[in-house]
Amino acid sequence: MDPRPGGGPAPARPDPLQRRIARHRGWGTALGIVRELHGRGRVEIVYADETRPLLQGARLTAWELDRAGIPCVVQADGAAPSTILRGLVDVAVIGADRIAANGDTANKIGSVGVALACREAGVPLVVAAPWSTVDLALPGGAGVPIEERDAGEILSWGGARTAPERVGAFNPAFDVTPARLVTALVTETGVLEVSKGATPAAAATPGSGSAGV
Repeated sequence: MDPRPGGGPAPARPDPLQRRIARHRGWGTALGIVRELHGRGRVEIVYADETRPLLQGARLTAWELDRAGIPCVVQADGAAPSTILRGLVDVAVIGADRIAANGDTANKIGSVGVALACREAGVPLVVAAPWSTVDLALPGGAGVPIEERDAGEILSWGGARTAPERVGAFNPAFDVTPARLVTALVTETGVLEVSKGATPAAAATPGSGSAGV
């Protein structure tokens, strides 16, 4: 999977690494793609979102990239769409917590903004996840329950209240990216070109021929 036809180095934007359970040549799935492209000399720099409020991107994704010797910078989550629209990246790679049969993808909050920016900029959005993340019993993303995390994560910092006492919080942990915004789904079983109508449901149907490797 080369991010640009000319084969030159390409900036990339990965979603924060979740846990190193899903493996791609021994690496977390989303960053496995980045590492593979880096090994081919096709990654110039990675823009890693910090992932507020728990900063998994700054603490984990950046650590993995630095450990692998892959050039990266950490950016504020809100900067990601602008980075894409400014033409600074050639492909965005996100992970997934759950994928519906139609290809709708639930992932860390902020993924939808990245997906919308990718569509506007004509940049591919690749979802990289283990096949076990796919829930064929779930027809679409509307059925994914969205967890709301503790209000203290965004109303306080370092134990000190940062918002007015009478102000509440809205702290969803995930959002759902519609399949129509996804270019491809990469799992250990192959590549589904979701933008061309290939869905997990179709791939799981014997004789469908939807999955490619």
